[in-house]
Amino acid sequence: MLEELGINKELEELSKKVEEELKEQFDEIERIKEINSLKVLKAFQTSNLQEMHLISSTGYGIDEAGRNKIEEIYAKVFKAEDSLVRAQFISGTHALSITLSALLRPNDTMISITGAPYDTLQTVIGSGKEISDSSLKAYRIKYEQIELIDNDFDIKLIQNRLKKQDVKLVEIQRSRGYSTRKSLTIDKIERAIKAIREVNKEVIIMVDNCYGEFVQEKEPIEIGADIAVGSLMKNLGAGIATSGAYIVGKKKLIELCAERLTAPGIGKEIGPSLGQNTSLLKGLFFAPQVVASSVKTAVFASKILEKLGYNVEPKADEIRADIVQTIQLDSEENLVKFCQGIQKGSPIDSNVIPYPSEMGGYEDKVIMAAGTFTEGSTIELSCDGPIRPPYIAYMQGGLTYEYGKFGILKAIKEMEKGD
Repeated sequence: MLEELGINKELEELSKKVEEELKEQFDEIERIKEINSLKVLKAFQTSNLQEMHLISSTGYGIDEAGRNKIEEIYAKVFKAEDSLVRAQFISGTHALSITLSALLRPNDTMISITGAPYDTLQTVIGSGKEISDSSLKAYRIKYEQIELIDNDFDIKLIQNRLKKQDVKLVEIQRSRGYSTRKSLTIDKIERAIKAIREVNKEVIIMVDNCYGEFVQEKEPIEIGADIAVGSLMKNLGAGIATSGAYIVGKKKLIELCAERLTAPGIGKEIGPSLGQNTSLLKGLFFAPQVVASSVKTAVFASKILEKLGYNVEPKADEIRADIVQTIQLDSEENLVKFCQGIQKGSPIDSNVIPYPSEMGGYEDKVIMAAGTFTEGSTIELSCDGPIRPPYIAYMQGGLTYEYGKFGILKAIKEMEKGD
């Protein structure tokens, strides 16, 4: 069957050998999947989810029961005081923008302690080359950043800066974005949060949780973060949610975010679910399984591509902090071919050939491959990367491990054609 789909016997045999070598890693992924599955099931049951909660609202959606129940469940899953889970959030960047705009005021200072954030968030902040008139900088909100040292937090510098007590918000980006640094494990983030609290009890600690949900046993709120944000086009949507994002954390902070999303004085009381309740709940229910498939796909990609001579990060035997796998391909041609191979291995638009192009919020041309059921759903197998040295492919997702594995094999074959 693989030969019929364009995968030769030699590559199939290499694939089987790689899988045999990954048994220990796959067993650990299964263990974490079970823990997170039980966490979700318990939240559904203790929240007394009923069939009536699947019914959606239109119009204003005033105090809608189903939407409120979803937010109760999310709060329990994350062990947070409250949550805001809405289809009206267009993306993770949108939810992060809402959160920062809600919590910061003119002359406030925010600090990123993980270096420069993801490209689109730099535009939101006003820290990149593109300065929007709607950026935080345009509203006189100050921004600083502290770089990581050897892929870990610079605790001493962070503590010295926060002793001054003039910082309103600390931002931590769990995933790497389009950078070459490692994604950050929950253990590392927990040590940083404890160090911050030793010198500053009041500063708001916000975690950009995109790509990291259910990859490990704990989530940011459990280790002391005040607020965490993520997209339902990624892990928790499980390829079932067709829109949305979430914000979880302290009740008073969630209310500020809700008032920024809707209107002051109204907050969480309105917001129609527009037929999304079943998709959001089913997505969360399947998320531990789908995330495990995505992590397996990433681990497989890491192992087989390293065997083929490519520099990969993380390595197959490293602890995973998110679903992202990077492959340094060293040339624009390889990067383009790899992404085109991922597209050819997709269930939808497999005949489409992606090419690099300009994209809003990004400084370089970007190539994006994703033949997905939901546009932009990066929990489904996708691959993208900026066209700049060292030409790194950022691969993520895989609704099932089997589909993900085939997509990788197809991408490898596509690069071989270009040799």
